[in-house]
Amino acid sequence: MLELCLLGTGGMMPLPKRWLTSLMLRCNGSSLLIDCGEGTQIAMREKGWSPYSIDTICFTHYHADHISGLPGMLLSMGNAERTKPVTMIGPKGLARVVNGLRSIAPELPFAIEYIEIQEEEQRFSCESFQVEAFKVQHSIPCFGYKITIPRSGKFSVERAREAGIPVSCWNRLQHGEAVEHEGSLFTPDMVMGEARRGISVVYCTDTRPIPRIAEKAKDVDLFICEGMYGEEDKLSNAKKHKHMTMEEAAILGREARPREMWLTHYSPSEVYPEQYKDKFSHIFPVKFARDAWSKDISFEEEE
Repeated sequence: MLELCLLGTGGMMPLPKRWLTSLMLRCNGSSLLIDCGEGTQIAMREKGWSPYSIDTICFTHYHADHISGLPGMLLSMGNAERTKPVTMIGPKGLARVVNGLRSIAPELPFAIEYIEIQEEEQRFSCESFQVEAFKVQHSIPCFGYKITIPRSGKFSVERAREAGIPVSCWNRLQHGEAVEHEGSLFTPDMVMGEARRGISVVYCTDTRPIPRIAEKAKDVDLFICEGMYGEEDKLSNAKKHKHMTMEEAAILGREARPREMWLTHYSPSEVYPEQYKDKFSHIFPVKFARDAWSKDISFEEEE
């Protein structure tokens, strides 16, 4: 099962009841954080989650509203006596930007491993998560992320018995390991069926609408997308600053057909984004997320 919480939904600046956009996902004891704007720690505490388990931090880009909360977050992780390394993923310049921010958090009891995205589309394996970064269209290099929890095929007891595989080897084969036993080599493909539908979430902010976003969000369990402006007269502003209107986001949703779609990263001028619900519902049934919106996503039950 995947647990996730949209810790904040604000863009540009925090408001009294809206923190800056950040998403935290938890699975099998490991956590992944996407962006870390001002207020992320407070939002996390309000949710009752701890930064201690964060193994991976992904950054969409390096504007302050997406990364300025990082020094305090790292200090809190260190104060919790974390010693396991933390992996960070982001556009080129990641190490330079983070090391600059770390001038006020220079001593940490854990190492930071930097992975700078080199391609327009790139995949990474991070603990329980499969991470796919894809370039979007903002005023500076910016990436969206598709997070997947893969699910292997069913283990076939019949095939294992027919192949004469000892029961003591079954568990390791189920977990993708090849097993050598008494001179015989047994491999997972001998006993495992086709991979089944896993869990997938796409997170995308600070961009103009481009076809790649809908392609990555196609049929995912949850699509979290920027909805910066609701007013029609803000379209020119969205184009100028490389952002997206709620209507444009809804059109992407119609193309991608995710199982559920949330809007986030609202302009400070959009104090009540829910007011546009009826205006865009005919395009696609987007939901206007608020801080601390949470969701648990489980693997599909099988008949």
